[in-house]
Amino acid sequence: MIQSLLIANRGEIACRIIRTARRMGIRTIAVYSDADADALHVREADEAVHIGSSPVRESYLVGDRIIATAKATGAQAIHPGYGFLSENAEFAQAVIDAGLIWVGPNPSSITAMGLKDAAKTLMHDAGVPTTPGYLGEDQSPERLAAEADAIGYPVLIKAVAGGGGKGMRKVDAAADFADALLSCRREAASSFGNDQVLLEKWITNPRHIEVQVFGDTHGHVVHLFERDCSLQRRHQKVIEEAPAPGMDEATRAAVCQAAVNAAKAVDYVGAGTIEFIADGSDGLRADRIWFMEMNTRLQVEHPVTEEITGQDLVEWQLRVASGEPLPRTQDQLSINGWAMEARLYAEDPAKGFLPSIGTLDTFELGGGARIDTGVEEGAAISPYYDPMIAKVIAHGDTRDAARLRLAAALDETVIWPLRTNAGFLVKALENADFAAARLDTGLIAREGDALLPPADPSDAAMADAAAALTPGGALAGFRLNAPVRAEANFLLNGHPHVVRYDPRLGDARPLEDVLIAEGGQVWEMTPWRVAGGAGAGGAASDGAILSPMPGRIIAVAVTAGQTVTKGQKLLTLEAMKMEHSLVAPFDGVVAELNAAEGGQVSEGVLLARIDHGEG
Repeated sequence: MIQSLLIANRGEIACRIIRTARRMGIRTIAVYSDADADALHVREADEAVHIGSSPVRESYLVGDRIIATAKATGAQAIHPGYGFLSENAEFAQAVIDAGLIWVGPNPSSITAMGLKDAAKTLMHDAGVPTTPGYLGEDQSPERLAAEADAIGYPVLIKAVAGGGGKGMRKVDAAADFADALLSCRREAASSFGNDQVLLEKWITNPRHIEVQVFGDTHGHVVHLFERDCSLQRRHQKVIEEAPAPGMDEATRAAVCQAAVNAAKAVDYVGAGTIEFIADGSDGLRADRIWFMEMNTRLQVEHPVTEEITGQDLVEWQLRVASGEPLPRTQDQLSINGWAMEARLYAEDPAKGFLPSIGTLDTFELGGGARIDTGVEEGAAISPYYDPMIAKVIAHGDTRDAARLRLAAALDETVIWPLRTNAGFLVKALENADFAAARLDTGLIAREGDALLPPADPSDAAMADAAAALTPGGALAGFRLNAPVRAEANFLLNGHPHVVRYDPRLGDARPLEDVLIAEGGQVWEMTPWRVAGGAGAGGAASDGAILSPMPGRIIAVAVTAGQTVTKGQKLLTLEAMKMEHSLVAPFDGVVAELNAAEGGQVSEGVLLARIDHGEG
């Protein structure tokens, strides 16, 4: 058995691996960048080593430095977690060549499944059903456009080396293809160093079904049943669950066997996930479920599988990497109840889900659920890494029990001053279609603003907060022959609000500020102060286009003096590993332009100004 383990990752997954390793008596070594010097995973590990500056390309992606650290600290093995170097076959081989144990699949398996086009060809040859599309080597825009026309719109452009929802574009019409292809390739090159793409037929009523597989070095491969990850926003998973709703035993047997066959086709060892796209227009049927890709690592959503099977998948990884056979045979695995996982992000749904950066002054997560996190109160969310701050996982005897338990945990969450998507997650869990398991990957897009949490707390919550902020007593607010009431100005997140409340509920020593937590949302209420005020400056309504966060300008689509229309793209900002388009708030003229392609910008910087022009 492995005795010492270096974890080549950070945050939540590093803490998750440390937890299992500690239970197994394995010594752990963490690595960290400048931004993570005070991170939770650094403190929880038995030893921690600094490996570089904050950008990932100067720390967590420097494979040679990580291997050297492992050898210097006496680590026997390296666990890559997910993301970063976890699916890098060259790094995996370098770990093995250095005489260390790689806690993951063979490099040849990573290579075979790493490029989506080659993987689909391999799966087709192995008898695993695949979606219609184009996998050819001719990557000229003309050939790709012709193939898209032949497949029929809508089509999906996917980076062959992609993952995590990046490098993907849905195209509804031929006229939009060239621009979508350019954007997809640019994001793919930036994220994966490979701008090649494949095309797939867009399935109108798609369900995202994936199967957890596991292989060992003794030739055994098993599945641990399926997960449904259909609730997505912009191709990124939001809520995952296991098992998949509406999956009958015959379909489950067929899909899970196909996943096992896929793993065996590449002599797979370790944890992996076979992802399928299903046409759910007529329920889940084996003949309408097709292979999409394989993730040759542990998935973010692996806890829902652990919850329904009672197995620790990180322990399985460490045992298999140590040469042991799989801990369970197929007939020893079964489904127990239902589990759901929500990804809690530091992001602001009211601002297009832009990441929220800063310090977690208050960080309280609701009870009744499993919490996997890599942060704690006082931690900083930096612009360098993915803004996921926790995974909240609920288990119940039924799907509805798990759903309600997860919603309750998120409803009780109090995080401040950073914004989170907790309120959005609660609304999604309470959505009638989701509650009834009427799922497909377009549900969130269709519901639109209906899933956004309210801008303000309820009148009752504000009244309670107002009473706590003002002095009161039995006669406060008393008026002869009239109900007791008071109205006063308070600041809600810095903006004035008139609140009606009962002053008799006030306190002799009122508070200076109150956090209102409701439905996963959090607001700060303070007494009205003239100097306190209004504050938001630079709104788009006055034509000022401000940088919403630190990032790099990767495209400037206009010039100074140019006439623009409302919604027209002005600039593209790359931040938090994603592209963000900044658009004109109204018809007008570009009166000022302070952005240049390749330039680094800070949050709040004026990038452009649009004037209404004459008339």
